[in-house]
Amino acid sequence: MNSIDLHCDTIMRLMGEDKSEGLYRNSLSVDIEKLQAGKAQAQFFAMFINLQTDGDPLVRALRMIDRFYQEIEGNKQYIALARNYGEFQQNQADGKLSAFLTIEEGGALKGELINLRNFYRLGVRLITLTWNYPNEIGHPSALPECRERGLTPFGREVVAEMNRLGMLIDVSHLSNQGFYEVAALTQKPFVASHSNAWSVTSHHRNLTDEMIKVLATKGGVMGINFEKSFLGSAPVSRVEDMVLHIQHIYNVGGIEVIAIGSDFDGISPELELAHAGEMSKLVGALGKAGFSQAEIDKICWKNALRVIKDTLQ
Repeated sequence: MNSIDLHCDTIMRLMGEDKSEGLYRNSLSVDIEKLQAGKAQAQFFAMFINLQTDGDPLVRALRMIDRFYQEIEGNKQYIALARNYGEFQQNQADGKLSAFLTIEEGGALKGELINLRNFYRLGVRLITLTWNYPNEIGHPSALPECRERGLTPFGREVVAEMNRLGMLIDVSHLSNQGFYEVAALTQKPFVASHSNAWSVTSHHRNLTDEMIKVLATKGGVMGINFEKSFLGSAPVSRVEDMVLHIQHIYNVGGIEVIAIGSDFDGISPELELAHAGEMSKLVGALGKAGFSQAEIDKICWKNALRVIKDTLQ
């Protein structure tokens, strides 16, 4: 069993209360040992920014990117940066995990395309356009008054430039209106890196059936999020609830639109699937639910890899 996870917040945790720990082995849900145990091929690492508490968002992003590179360089026998499909393949050939660098909060651009291009030069290949606050790009799903507000004129420029550069546009956290505007504007597949199905659990972070259909039509994917409140009402994040969301998304949008976006180290700690080394729990549950091995492979890594191949440069 292989896997590609489209979202974790491990670097944020390493810079915070766990800054004495490193990426090889730590007490978090994601480290190199756990990724190896879970037969991971690639992990997308988010540089998460809170516009309310983190000060200058550009400086915060650069600090996190520096920490990311320190961890990659310090563990280069096990893991290496991947910026596109070719580098992912090379890392596979070298027996290394691939680390994809992402930013969770488009406010890091501070309204300047030059910052987008410089992040690209630093290796960033996915940007989550908003987190939970409005920014220069658009509006979040978290605030009721923002849900019918979409992209700004600058946000439309960002979509076009990310297409040109070969970066993944991530609509997790974006308003409903913003989602549809991205879908209309983008010339390449886009993703909801860590979002579930609204029809199963009506949380603002989840996608409606119509959104799932649109995302599938555009060749994109949505990463199943392990946060318990996005999955259901149980006091823990249950694997059976993950399977319910996956079954629903499959019925609405087909097998090609489903991926993994655990949100490890950014979510509630009450988890049946506690860390990256336990992905086999989800694989086993999918098998018991009637998914074929070919379908499980698509969910766990092949769909994500297709989008990497089709989009990243």
